[in-house]
Amino acid sequence: MRLYDFLDSGNGYKVRLLLAHLEIDYEFVELDILKGETRTPDLLAKNPNGRIPLLQLDDGTFLSESNAILYHLSRGSAYWPEDPVHQARVLQWMFFEQYNHEPSIAVDRFWLHFLEMTDERRVQIAEKQKAGRAVLKLMDDHLADRSYLVGDSYSIADILLYAYSHVADEGGFDLGDYPSVQWWLGRVAQQPRRLLITDRPDFQT
Repeated sequence: MRLYDFLDSGNGYKVRLLLAHLEIDYEFVELDILKGETRTPDLLAKNPNGRIPLLQLDDGTFLSESNAILYHLSRGSAYWPEDPVHQARVLQWMFFEQYNHEPSIAVDRFWLHFLEMTDERRVQIAEKQKAGRAVLKLMDDHLADRSYLVGDSYSIADILLYAYSHVADEGGFDLGDYPSVQWWLGRVAQQPRRLLITDRPDFQT
């Protein structure tokens, strides 16, 4: 396998974290999105959407969109539940992450962490902060009486929401306001073969 990725990307981190849990070796191809390295003709031929992460399977097939990659890799493993209702719950969190969580928490982090703060972004970030706090409050309420997001076990639902939640402070969010989320982040951090978001894979195929 070959993974095209930007090291500081939460979406890429989801995939790298699951690959680490599954102990799957792969070739890591680092691209800098800030320099337009995902928009070259070569990369656009592999993924016309021009985004990372992009996973090339052993048969040459390319898969894009982080949550689709997580689904593909997790099937048949402990990280994809067997119960059909729990599978649907994982999908609910997948859609929540993309529609509610990432547009506020991930975007705030990207703007504050990587981009110059323009007047237009300052206006928009106030609304995104409000939306992000609502997202974290919803997660905090859900996690108040459970260890993981779905059922009683760690799944890709936890992986995909951990990715940007554990660095939400880089987007200006105070995680101290969400104690259940903090406990959950700690449980995820204790999983085997956990990578930090900026860790390069320590192996190559």
